[in-house]
Amino acid sequence: MARCEVCGNDYAMAFEIHAQGASHTFDCFECAIQAMAPICEHCSCRIIGHGVEAGGHFYCCAHCAREEGVTELADHVGAASGG
Repeated sequence: MARCEVCGNDYAMAFEIHAQGASHTFDCFECAIQAMAPICEHCSCRIIGHGVEAGGHFYCCAHCAREEGVTELADHVGAASGG
């Protein structure tokens, strides 16, 4: 069995994530997110989607970026184009 590096649970179905040259062991996605997901610099939530980046700062959405004074970002609000 492998021990989760976040909660310490020794779990038979633990999994590894390899990122940026390091290997991490977790027992669930919740622990993996806590350890690896960046944090929005405005609302402090974990960014588990694509998020946005502006000037080296990370935000969960364009709204949070705007709240921090970033003006060059916009959320996608239009309908998907048909093809």
